[in-house]
Amino acid sequence: MSDFYPQASRSLQDRFDTRRLADRIEQRLVADCVADADRAFIEAADMFFLATVDQDGQPSCSYKGGAPGFVRVVDARTLAFPNYDGNGMFLSMGNIAQSRKVGVLFIDFEHPRRLRLSGEASISEGDPLLAEYPEAQFIVRVAMTRVFPNCPRYIHQYRLVERSSYVPTTAKATPVPNWKKSDWACDVLPKNDPARA
Repeated sequence: MSDFYPQASRSLQDRFDTRRLADRIEQRLVADCVADADRAFIEAADMFFLATVDQDGQPSCSYKGGAPGFVRVVDARTLAFPNYDGNGMFLSMGNIAQSRKVGVLFIDFEHPRRLRLSGEASISEGDPLLAEYPEAQFIVRVAMTRVFPNCPRYIHQYRLVERSSYVPTTAKATPVPNWKKSDWACDVLPKNDPARA
């Protein structure tokens, strides 16, 4: 018997008569690696959602954004992405350092599509990809254990108006966010933070 569905999921599947459908989805759509079409979808993304859990099992979900291509499919079972300057809390990254378990959700809001993957993540300040991401603090690599699409029917359709000017690039200096200039934050910023200048 598969370990893909926990018993609580199985109970709900039985209650709503979807066990056969769930089994078929697992058999036909769930993989442990990225197919070529999924690779193209992932590497075109300019954002994704990252789910992690802390040592007590408390979940956290965060938005990660960058320029298209900021997530790389290193090989069929590994993806990598940079960690950029944030609010300094390191909740998601601390959870990765502790438990390593992650869930990743990619969504295309313009052409409704979504892809989920799960696996174990690691953080590296010495990753060879680090040099390819201006201002990245470190690289996160995810060893994928499950990759599968989700039905896109409830995705609301949106259009991209403008990408964030805060995404690091070699073409221009990254602006300082206004919150870093606030009285409550400016005196506790890291000593090398550009906002201190």
